[in-house]
Amino acid sequence: MLDVYMPMMKSSAIISAGRLGLFEALANGPLSVAQLAEKIQSSLKGTAALADFLIALGYLEKQDQRLANTASTQRWFTSLGQVDYTPGLLWTHEAWPMMGGLAEAVRSGHPEKTLWDAMIEQSHLGELFSSYMAAFASDLGPDLLRHVPVLPEQHRLLDLGGSHGLHAIRFCQRYPQLNAVIVDLPSALTETGATIENEQLSDRIRLSPGDLQAQDWGNEHDLVFYLSVAHNHTAEENRQVIQRIGETLSQGGLLVIHEYLAENPLDALDAAFRLTLLVETGTQTYRYEDYCQWLTAAGFESIDRIDLNPREKGSLILARR
Repeated sequence: MLDVYMPMMKSSAIISAGRLGLFEALANGPLSVAQLAEKIQSSLKGTAALADFLIALGYLEKQDQRLANTASTQRWFTSLGQVDYTPGLLWTHEAWPMMGGLAEAVRSGHPEKTLWDAMIEQSHLGELFSSYMAAFASDLGPDLLRHVPVLPEQHRLLDLGGSHGLHAIRFCQRYPQLNAVIVDLPSALTETGATIENEQLSDRIRLSPGDLQAQDWGNEHDLVFYLSVAHNHTAEENRQVIQRIGETLSQGGLLVIHEYLAENPLDALDAAFRLTLLVETGTQTYRYEDYCQWLTAAGFESIDRIDLNPREKGSLILARR
């Protein structure tokens, strides 16, 4: 029972802290329990009880009888840290009820309602999910810039499933010769136009709302991103997408795939993610060998794998025609 009860309470406490803005309230320095309660507009009793558990978990600490974020919490869950994953906490709060359908998904082999259908019915889900992916993109961005080469003669970037637009923005900022097109569902692009405009890149980055399986991407792309997207599609859908990319990529062009590759045996995180996909999208992660097969069939000759550090960040596959 402790294996059931303690993870539930740990997740609930951390998510609640994110929803209440507790970590952000402590971002500028320690506060007394009373000061923190007032700042997050919560009861003294409730704030003290939540803080006690967060201290036991290592997310908060006491400094001269005042509450403070630990270094890790400050780094990952505040606006002053390297990456603020608070959107991930807010998204998990919304995703939690979906896990209630896990037994039914196990029985049927697919979700009763996919995540994408839920986003159509509840528009705020798309915005939350996009914010979460933007936080991850901020974390992944330096790895992409480090490992993905862009030549001076390459001008056209196609970002499939680009959602928040941060990858296209980052590469257009680094490489002034690039222009980009972002293809994603309308529910995932609600804030992207404003973000692009704020970065003064509206003349170089264009949105193409729609299902990437059905959209006309155009031709002669020099660089294609397929980042954290393949696990949301079936094997046949991925084979078709990669075939289309091969047909529209310019000679010498580069396809960049980011994914969580299924290894044998699966570790706990990989297995948990596959179970999440079963209940949310009905899809799964795939093996590196699967990608190599799809890429070779699509005419790609040079295929390289880069495992990121830490390993939980996934892997990059770079493929050239």
